[in-house]
Amino acid sequence: MEVTEDHKGNGSCCSTGRASIELQSFKKSTGPDIAASVEAIGGSAVQPESREVPTENAEPHRRSDMIYLPGGEFRMGNGSSKDGFPADGEGPVRTVKLKPFYIDACTVTNRQFAEFVNAKSYKTEAEKFGWSYVFEMFLTARQTPHLMGRVQGTPWWFGVKGAFWFQPEGPGSDIEERMDHPVVHVTWNDAAAYCKWAGKRLPTEAEWEYAARGGLGQKTYPWGDELTPEGKHMCNIWQGTFPEKNTKRDGYVGTAPAMSYEPNGYGLYNVSGNVWEWVNDWFSRTAYVDEPADNPKGPASGERRSMRGGSYLCHKSYCNRYRVAARNSNTPDSSAGNIGFRCVADAPQEIV
Repeated sequence: MEVTEDHKGNGSCCSTGRASIELQSFKKSTGPDIAASVEAIGGSAVQPESREVPTENAEPHRRSDMIYLPGGEFRMGNGSSKDGFPADGEGPVRTVKLKPFYIDACTVTNRQFAEFVNAKSYKTEAEKFGWSYVFEMFLTARQTPHLMGRVQGTPWWFGVKGAFWFQPEGPGSDIEERMDHPVVHVTWNDAAAYCKWAGKRLPTEAEWEYAARGGLGQKTYPWGDELTPEGKHMCNIWQGTFPEKNTKRDGYVGTAPAMSYEPNGYGLYNVSGNVWEWVNDWFSRTAYVDEPADNPKGPASGERRSMRGGSYLCHKSYCNRYRVAARNSNTPDSSAGNIGFRCVADAPQEIV
């Protein structure tokens, strides 16, 4: 596929928004109540294994399920790399100072999200709207009656009625063998709701990039500058020719378990590829120019929320946003089969 600069810069192969022009008519005609309940579309509630869940009153420095990072100064952004997207506002590189914080070693899994859903009787926004986006390679004949249409300009994305976190490809699919995979089809609003329940929060862009770099200053990936050092695959991205063929050379076509591959220097898994991760900031292309360098939190308002890390659909020919400095964004009510999140928590200045 010939890649134009317009294509290379829009990132829609990796994510697409709920406000897609072509799917707007479906949304209006069907309304947000396509499925009044899980049972109405042939799904079933997930009954996960129980686990102890942190409460809002939990002492942050006693969290055994998170990684403590001391903060301090680091150089954020992409300088002169030819692989970057200037239109995304990846630069200029600047020195940022952060307070200490805790971060999840991996993205929130289906098992963890199921605990939240069961505890709060929570219904995701995709369920309320009645649909979400699914990559065409994962569709089978059973989804045919539920297809709403392709996304204009990125025809590999389909709106699918009944595609939710617990049936990621639509009616007839399930997560029984993917409980340790990242939860997907969650919006920014869903992620924020989970964080509140767990006594955590979404990371800022600066916190996410600091953690993702794993202590390596200005490297392209969490492990260095070479994508496959000595031929070893370090992350879950598209292998082959996008979007026609995925050779699965890295071991996966869709999501990989949340703790796959080697962790970075700070112990974080899959900060490159696998699923896009929502962060707290409103997206701004001029953020690195406009924001303070001391604990930046992004603009006070906006239309789109930032996402980081890339996904299993990223490919060097189209969207190499699996680099640690790369940025993307989407509307807070958007969901797709390659968008998830991980959480952070504030830490005291000194651990006791």
